[in-house]
Amino acid sequence: MKKFSIIVPVYYNEANLPDTIPQLLELGDRLTGYELELVFVDDGSGDRSLQILLDFQKKFPEIIKVLKLTRNFGAMAAVQAGLSQVRGDCVGIIAADLQDPPELFVEMAAEWKRGTRVVLAVRQEREDPGLQRFCSNAYYALLRRFALPGYPSGGFDFVLIDRQVVQDLLRIQEKNTNVMALIYWLGYRPVLIPYTRRARKKGKSRWTLAKKLKLFVDSFVSFSYFPIRLLSLVGLLVAGAAFLYGLIILASWMIWSVPVRGWVPTMILLTITAGVQMSMLGILGEYLWRTLDETRKRPPYVIDAVFEAGLSAAEKRSGE
Repeated sequence: MKKFSIIVPVYYNEANLPDTIPQLLELGDRLTGYELELVFVDDGSGDRSLQILLDFQKKFPEIIKVLKLTRNFGAMAAVQAGLSQVRGDCVGIIAADLQDPPELFVEMAAEWKRGTRVVLAVRQEREDPGLQRFCSNAYYALLRRFALPGYPSGGFDFVLIDRQVVQDLLRIQEKNTNVMALIYWLGYRPVLIPYTRRARKKGKSRWTLAKKLKLFVDSFVSFSYFPIRLLSLVGLLVAGAAFLYGLIILASWMIWSVPVRGWVPTMILLTITAGVQMSMLGILGEYLWRTLDETRKRPPYVIDAVFEAGLSAAEKRSGE
């Protein structure tokens, strides 16, 4: 019997888990011919999320596995941790907030059974607020244009992948990256299943603006050379503008005897140039920091404990 694993990153989801876990468990009856494995990754939650997970794990020890990370490493690191622990022939990834419909895994499993190694549930419509929809659409449009051509316009973080794809992802071991973009970057021909992303009904999203901006920067630095090329282009434009301005000043003085009054034009030019240079240094710094972070060889996550059937207390604490 094939094993169907589902990874669920968890971060402050105590309001959602009592509804999410039963709905995922129901898939065991709907996915005929599969053995279900649910892998929940607690990403340093400070609420009762871990306790709720452990209560369900005790009731369904043969199905549910719980990973506890030492602290909050981020959603992408939590997914990477889950990938390192799953045993499934195919592996699904879904959020814990029920904005994505778990029942769609049945259709995705049918596609996988036909030989598709990457099945993406793509957002055709979103019930999110207008500003959030606009920002998401802009992000994916930029990603398609400058980093990953052909990337689904609505984006995705609800997927089903083959075991071979899991092994490919585990070999990469990048930090400060976007796992979903990595799945697409691998090059397997995906099957897209459209769906409507539901509005969040319970709990408060911890997907803050700072985290969204980090994902935006990580995606572009990891998958696009456009920021570096942009530095060269901006540098040429600023140099050209400064040279042209200098010619105008020189011509005005030599031909029309127009004196340059005061330091205002010079200071404006210097201020603009300095601002552009600082912005360019910031972009270079993003690349330099990521290079340094990779050379340190620090793991993208640390598993504090693993809770599953058959593990001793010592094994649970060590996460081995």
